[in-house]
Amino acid sequence: MNRPVFYLGTHQPGWLRKARVRLFVADPRLRVYKALPEAVEEWAADSGGFTELQKYGRWTVTPRDYIARVRRYRNDIGRLAWLAPQDWMCEPLIINGGTVNGKRFAGTRLSVAEHQRRTVLNYVQLRDLAPDLPIIPVVQGWTPDDYARCVDLYWTLAGIDLSTAGRVGVGSVCRRQGTAEAGHIIRRLRAAGLSQLHLFGFKVLGLIQHADLLTNRDTCDSLAWSDTARKLRRPALAQCVLAGRHKNCANCLPYALHWRRSMLAAAAPLTQPRTYGAAV
Repeated sequence: MNRPVFYLGTHQPGWLRKARVRLFVADPRLRVYKALPEAVEEWAADSGGFTELQKYGRWTVTPRDYIARVRRYRNDIGRLAWLAPQDWMCEPLIINGGTVNGKRFAGTRLSVAEHQRRTVLNYVQLRDLAPDLPIIPVVQGWTPDDYARCVDLYWTLAGIDLSTAGRVGVGSVCRRQGTAEAGHIIRRLRAAGLSQLHLFGFKVLGLIQHADLLTNRDTCDSLAWSDTARKLRRPALAQCVLAGRHKNCANCLPYALHWRRSMLAAAAPLTQPRTYGAAV
């Protein structure tokens, strides 16, 4: 099946030692561990940027501190495939602030263009601090034109041609994954020569809606299984009920793996995409 590689998001770093699927784990969850788990499968590290900007409206973690921790993860956990930079999301709530479903967003009060500039400069700084780490660049924006401008910004600010950069992350698309606009964004990035994308927060809606634009060179991730188990009050798996483990499966590896299998199975019949370059 020619489809993107999926990374299962988790807020349980201990799963790295036992889940034999690719995981996506955020720095804020890992940084509190004195003894880190040894990974049994390839995984990727997220910087935790959405939560950082949502809570504080700025980055409180310095690039040097982030790099120091990620080096520890690479050395102690092992099997680190790549890591996200400390990028600046461009959702209106992140920029303007406000409260949604009881969750407060501090608001950065900056422009999309300034978020993009800071995203590019952070990637450059992280790369200079740690050329030994597999940091991927991320393009940010809100409209398709924004993303095209962000690609150009990597060149004008830093002389970086993203068409030759390997994997490139696509931010601020999670909540729009099933929309036509997300498809327009992907098309603009393909037209700019980006053949290996990581789509943050893409799951079944995005994989189905945009199957013809995705390839097996792309990757995506999602932590949606936990919200599904908690907020929708789904009953715990039968095996968890019988064992008396918990009332819901919001922190449950068997449930997360079950959700992953179901999600990939739902997307599978429609994920027969075109190929942009040779597969790796």
